[in-house]
Amino acid sequence: MSNFGNYLRDTLAEMKHVHWPTQKQAFLYTLLVLAISIVVSLFLGAFDYVFNLGIDAIVSRVNY
Repeated sequence: MSNFGNYLRDTLAEMKHVHWPTQKQAFLYTLLVLAISIVVSLFLGAFDYVFNLGIDAIVSRVNY
């Protein structure tokens, strides 16, 4: 049980060294993550749409 106690003590000591963001920073970082996620999803969605059109064009030309 001594190891677990040491672990908790060390964890609490390390948590005191953590630099926590302010509320404003956390809000701005959240907005940044949301904006980047939306941009990436639109980018990937556009590629998916274009590749889907290409595959449909290739499949429609194949005669069985």
